[in-house]
Amino acid sequence: MPPESSAGPDRARFARHIALNEIGLEGQRKLARSSVLVIGAGGLGSPAALYLAAAGVGTIGMVDHDRIDISNLQRQILYTTADIGAGKAATAQSRLQALDPGLRVVAHEVKLSAANVAALFEPYDVVLDGTDRLAVRYLINDACVLLGKTLVSAAIHRFEGQAMTYVPGKGPCYRCLYPAGSDVLVPNCADAGVLGVLPGVMGSLQATEAIKLLLGIGEPLLGRLLVYDALSLSFDEFRFQRRSDCAVCGEAPTITRIHSDEDEHLNRIVEWTPQQLASELKAGQDDKLLLVDVREPHEWEAGRLPGSVHIPLGSLQQRTGEIPSDRTPVFICAVGGRSMAACRYFAGLGRDAINLAGGVMAWSSVYGAPPTPHDHNH
Repeated sequence: MPPESSAGPDRARFARHIALNEIGLEGQRKLARSSVLVIGAGGLGSPAALYLAAAGVGTIGMVDHDRIDISNLQRQILYTTADIGAGKAATAQSRLQALDPGLRVVAHEVKLSAANVAALFEPYDVVLDGTDRLAVRYLINDACVLLGKTLVSAAIHRFEGQAMTYVPGKGPCYRCLYPAGSDVLVPNCADAGVLGVLPGVMGSLQATEAIKLLLGIGEPLLGRLLVYDALSLSFDEFRFQRRSDCAVCGEAPTITRIHSDEDEHLNRIVEWTPQQLASELKAGQDDKLLLVDVREPHEWEAGRLPGSVHIPLGSLQQRTGEIPSDRTPVFICAVGGRSMAACRYFAGLGRDAINLAGGVMAWSSVYGAPPTPHDHNH
C-alpha cells in the first residue's frame, strides 16, 4: 500500500468527496489505504479504473496480457490511437498515474490462471471482474469465495449489461446465480458486437460498488442481479438466493481448491492456420476431419468453405450428435472467436477439436473469398 502523506489526502483534489458526510476526510483516508484489482483492462476495466483512480483509491492493480488493437478504441477509453500495439496493462498504468501521480498502479501483464490467481488476489481488498470469458468468470468467482475476497462482477453483451456483488459470508456467489455454463453461450465483443458506451455504464457501476464497499456505505448488490438495457434505457433487478447445493459456497462444496476446468481441457484444442488446414485436406485427411461452420445463417449463405456443414454456435449443444465421434471437428467462424468457443465446449465434453485461426476472413486473405454454392443441402 502507498504510504499516506503526513498531510493526508489532497484536500483540493478530493474536495467534493470530503464535502460528503458519508465520506469526509476520514473516508478519503480510508480510500487512500485501500486497494482494488481490476481484471481486464478493456471496455469495463477502462472506466472502472479511471473512476477508482480519480476517487483516490490508493492502490490499483490492472491484469491484462493483451495488446491494444484499433477495434478496442470504440469503447476502451484508457487508450488512444497512438497506443495501438502497446500492452494494455502497462498503458493503463501510465494513464492512471498521469491522472494522479500519488497513486500506486501495478501492471500485471499476465494471463489469469488457476496457477497465479491466489498470488494476484492476495494483496487486494476488492476484485473487479471485467473479463469477457465465462470460464474465467467462474475461476475469478471461485477464487474469491475460497480466498475470502470481495468481488464486483459485470458483463456486457450487445446492448445489455449485468452486474452483481459477492461479499464473503454475506450473500450468494456467481455460481449460485449460474450453477453451470458454457462459453458457447457467451460470444465475445468481436463476434457479437457491443454498443461502445455500454461498458462505460457498467464499468462506472462497478467502480461505484467498489467505492461503497471500501467505505462501508450504502447497500451493495448482494443477492441482486442488476440488468441494464441500453435500447430501452431501463434498469431491472432480479433477486437470487445463496444455493445450499452451490458447488463452491454451498453447504457441501465440491470445489475446494482453485482450479479451472478450461485449463484441464485446453490440451484437447489445436489451432490451425488456413495453410495448415489446406495442407491437411490436400493430404486426404477429409475422412478424419469435419469442417463445421458455426456462423449465423446469413453469413453461411454469403459463402463457405467447400465440404463444410452448418451448425450455428447457438445450436451446437443440441446438435453435438451430428458430429461423428470418429471425426475431429474443425470449427470455423468469421474471425476465430466463436469457433474457439465451440472448441472449448467440445473439449469440455472430452473430445478433440481444431480451431481455424482467423476464421473465414483469414482463409479469404490467403485463398480468396469462399464460393457461394447454389445448393442449400447443408
